[in-house]
Amino acid sequence: MTTGHWLTRGSLVTLILIVIGCSAIGHQLWNQRYGAPTPREPMRNVSENGRFQEHIKPLLEHRCTVCHGCYDAPCQLKMEAREGLFRGAHKDKVYDGTRLLGAELTRLFEDADSTAQWRDRGFFPVINERSANADANVQGSVLAQMLQLKQQHPLPARAVLPDSFDFSLNRDWHCPKVESFDTYAEDYPLWGMPYGLPGLSEREHDRLIRWLEDGAPAGAPAPLGSELQQAVRQWEQFFNADGLKAQLTNRYLYEHLFLANLYFDSDRDVFFKLVRSRTPPGEPIERISTRRPFDDPQVDRVYYRLWRDPSSIVVKNHLPYALTAERMARWREWFLQADYTVTELPGYEPKQAANPFATFVQLPVKARYQFLLDEAEFTIMNFIKGPVCRGQVALNVIQDHFWVSFVDPAFTANRWDGEFLARNSEHLQLPAGVGNTLLPLTNWRRYSQLQKDYLAAKATHLSETLGDRDPLTMAMIWDGEGQNTNAALTIFRHTDSASVHQGFIGSAPKTSWVIDYPLLERIHYLLVAGFDVYGNTSHQLLSRLYMDFLRMEGEMNFINFLPEAVQEPTIAHWYRDAEDELKEYLDVYRSNLQVETALAYPSGQDPQQTLYHVLNKRLQPVLSDEHQLHNLALEERAREALGSLQTLKGEALRVLPPTTVVYVPDRALFTLIHHNAYSNLSSLFMEQERRLPKEDTLSVATGIIGSYPNSFLLMNEQDIPAFVTQVRAMSDEQDYRKLKDRYGVRRSDPNFWDISDGIHALYRERAGVQAGLLDYNRLENR
Repeated sequence: MTTGHWLTRGSLVTLILIVIGCSAIGHQLWNQRYGAPTPREPMRNVSENGRFQEHIKPLLEHRCTVCHGCYDAPCQLKMEAREGLFRGAHKDKVYDGTRLLGAELTRLFEDADSTAQWRDRGFFPVINERSANADANVQGSVLAQMLQLKQQHPLPARAVLPDSFDFSLNRDWHCPKVESFDTYAEDYPLWGMPYGLPGLSEREHDRLIRWLEDGAPAGAPAPLGSELQQAVRQWEQFFNADGLKAQLTNRYLYEHLFLANLYFDSDRDVFFKLVRSRTPPGEPIERISTRRPFDDPQVDRVYYRLWRDPSSIVVKNHLPYALTAERMARWREWFLQADYTVTELPGYEPKQAANPFATFVQLPVKARYQFLLDEAEFTIMNFIKGPVCRGQVALNVIQDHFWVSFVDPAFTANRWDGEFLARNSEHLQLPAGVGNTLLPLTNWRRYSQLQKDYLAAKATHLSETLGDRDPLTMAMIWDGEGQNTNAALTIFRHTDSASVHQGFIGSAPKTSWVIDYPLLERIHYLLVAGFDVYGNTSHQLLSRLYMDFLRMEGEMNFINFLPEAVQEPTIAHWYRDAEDELKEYLDVYRSNLQVETALAYPSGQDPQQTLYHVLNKRLQPVLSDEHQLHNLALEERAREALGSLQTLKGEALRVLPPTTVVYVPDRALFTLIHHNAYSNLSSLFMEQERRLPKEDTLSVATGIIGSYPNSFLLMNEQDIPAFVTQVRAMSDEQDYRKLKDRYGVRRSDPNFWDISDGIHALYRERAGVQAGLLDYNRLENR
């Protein structure tokens, strides 16, 4: 800084020294009063098991974890596990769109083995680590101080909280240490915990404070029952079978299941992670943690083990996947009993390991595709609930509402054999192969050319193998063998989050995807296995840009089923005002593809709507109706009224948030989903300039849609007709405010936590193993 500024370079240095000196003095005073801090490991006291499991853990889950879970937990304070509570907090964000270099890994349970190691990585305690007495356990605990601050300064008695509360997605974090907590409390007296929500009841508060006074003890997890232990042994034996075919198969399974919450029907409350270990089954797990699941494990033989995850289930990253005897039998049939030979195991060189078409070329394409389709919702959910899917910039690559169907495996096996994919494996390279590059634009041009080459090769291949002899029909769409409800999916984007559900939900969307094996596999390796949430800006930008290519490919697969005369107008409508470069990719594909559709399109009818009708008819036996309104536990009159909201369209919908969860106590949950319309999705930035609010639409679905509710409404069943009338009459923010005044459960509602508990209870009852803790970080303040 120049001397003309009020703060000179010399005075800045002086100020820094003063701050450092004050901090040192603060630490010294705390050391004198309560002793020097010593990192503490989570206490495991068997005598405390009932108290913690029955009273403390549920309280932490429903009052703390609803905001402090997963990678975007404020201050990295992950409270879904006690290990996260004892690890503490960190001032740096995992989601940082500005870093030039990849960040240090801070994955709980993986990147450090002790609290002391976390201290070395910059985490500071929120639980007392000084003298072990009741006074120190409270005074030396940031958690206790935050709870007491809220009791001393409750929320102001007003419907909408003041602007001093920042609820924006990328807000600055304030992560005080206990030594500086008095300053924090003086500066932000209303920012006690829970932040921007009502304080705990007197009984709840006292219960947590007494637990903290006692040193935050907890009992050991209940041991696994004999049936569950036997299931773990059987599956670990399967995952670690000898032979090249089995070892290659299990590497493929691991790279697709590493995020899964694996469970057995004998106990759906216990979940496992499939991890890589240096040790075989029967020995303690020595976990191999690498940045990505296909990175070199640095051992001669990898063992795949089932590690029991003690974390509470938060729905935003909950990926349930059942391990059953029937599933094991299918995998044996597809991968182990099929007639093929594995001559050698692939290595872990980054360029090859990031490319599944090169790594797993010896595995049958049909087996790989059947595995992905068998739980297609889970396969797509890895992208939707994985770490990539967070924030507006990450998500503006997809439409707010679209349907997904799949190419039949028989067709894929015949047309997309391993030889074709192997010949084009260079064209199918993914950004993960270059890691944290500093040259995103250079690499983007390279990948864009590779994608164009692949699209041309794919179009030529289809034309040669199909042509006039075999036009496109509905037989080419996977029908789930008449029983698998994964054959039809709906994907919603909720501005800065997303969700995927079985069935075709809502009115006919603007766009739709048809996914084949190469596309599904690349989505996984781009946005799940190959995405590094700790990577630099360039890596994340390149991954998002590459997803443009994959979205267009899925959309073009759908458009291929339309009459040739309407294909170009349809593309033009989907990509109004798009850049010329984008149109070039589409032209490459269409100019090479010489395939006709055999579907009949009656004159005078909208071809796209006709295609949706035919697609629904094809998939009718397996269309999940879980989220359809006829499954809502309300009278027909109420359901019909709610259904009428799906005809709304236009600018009046702008006042609605992306998701509104409506709670009819002890009876029903349903969600209003507001879909923003855009002229195109071809640009990373300036999204608002591409908004088309006159084309906004609304879906109404049974149950909870999404992981981050933006608004809660509360009403009785008899209120629904009047509610629907009021929604249909809305036109501006004032009308929406009146709706919230009548039905809203705002952040400031003194009954917020009782209503929240009722919502979670009914959610668990109706959704079963799919349910988890909702995240309240994106609740609006209106």
